[in-house]
Amino acid sequence: MSAATPLLVAPAALLTSAAVLGAGTYAGRLSGTLLRARVRVPPKVEKLLNRGVVVLLAALVGTAALIDTSGFAGPARVLGVAVGGLLAWRKAPFVVVVPAAALTAAALRLLGLR
Repeated sequence: MSAATPLLVAPAALLTSAAVLGAGTYAGRLSGTLLRARVRVPPKVEKLLNRGVVVLLAALVGTAALIDTSGFAGPARVLGVAVGGLLAWRKAPFVVVVPAAALTAAALRLLGLR
């Protein structure tokens, strides 16, 4: 299959995949709630798991900020994400962080910085 050929998925397969993923997510969350009182995780492991979540989210944000479909996303997006990150780090409310990041990127694009 060439790079220009889109990947087509049957609607039934897509719906089945979404249902299985949803059921698995629900089961995972429910098991955490039900087993919390029975299973004890050592404090060191819990601390490592919490750090792992932060690292995973940082990697996701970094990837989304730097990469567009096939290459570098451009400095406007990177600076917009940086503004959002700075405001989040300073504990600004979410309703301030997201619009500030979007407005920063939009303003820079209006000024010609793609």
